[in-house]
Amino acid sequence: MGERQGLGDSGEPRDGRGLPDEAADRGRPAAAVFDALGAEYERAFAASAAHRESLERLLADLAPGSRVLDVGSGTGRPTAQTLAAAGHRVLGVDVSPVMTALAARQVPTAEFRCADVRDLLLSEGEFDAVCVYFSLLQMEREEQRELLERLVRSLRPGGLLVAATVPVDAAGVDAVFMGQPVRVSSFGAEEFTALVTRAGVAVEWEHGALFTPDHPAGAPEPHFFLHGRRH
Repeated sequence: MGERQGLGDSGEPRDGRGLPDEAADRGRPAAAVFDALGAEYERAFAASAAHRESLERLLADLAPGSRVLDVGSGTGRPTAQTLAAAGHRVLGVDVSPVMTALAARQVPTAEFRCADVRDLLLSEGEFDAVCVYFSLLQMEREEQRELLERLVRSLRPGGLLVAATVPVDAAGVDAVFMGQPVRVSSFGAEEFTALVTRAGVAVEWEHGALFTPDHPAGAPEPHFFLHGRRH
């Protein structure tokens, strides 16, 4: 699993995953949802052609042996697995212990940490690319803004940001996702693009698609993919 750099240095009380108690409490709602879903989530979204297209575009733009951060890495498939198989050095971060354990088994050539990315220390310019596939939706809008700015700073100049979201205008809306209660915040496509641009990214590609998860509780949902480079 590798060392947990950026965690455990402050002397604050920690939970079993090395997070401060307050941070752990903040991350528990999302962790509970994805602990419950486990591999079911991977099966439900495995057929997303738009996600595969995004990954292929990213692979085409990456130099050999790039360092990539996968935020909300889930089960490790398809993102971390695809990148690691192409020879890139992948660090996956996910708040769900169940998902993190699955990812470590399924993609042994990548590194995975069970942590809330909001509390992970990120060094300036340490990554060649950062992937944020649908991992912002259970954060408040202001938290999404702050995290995107931090993630962009963790990119080297010219580094790649790849993000995907459900482009709806929602702030703290209670919903049900694959049978699990969730609280969702998001932005419309134009506002999300503006958010990424303000964080210091030159947007190069956008793509919208409608996708229905392969799950009894799955319903059609809009997906929005965005690729860009740090200035």
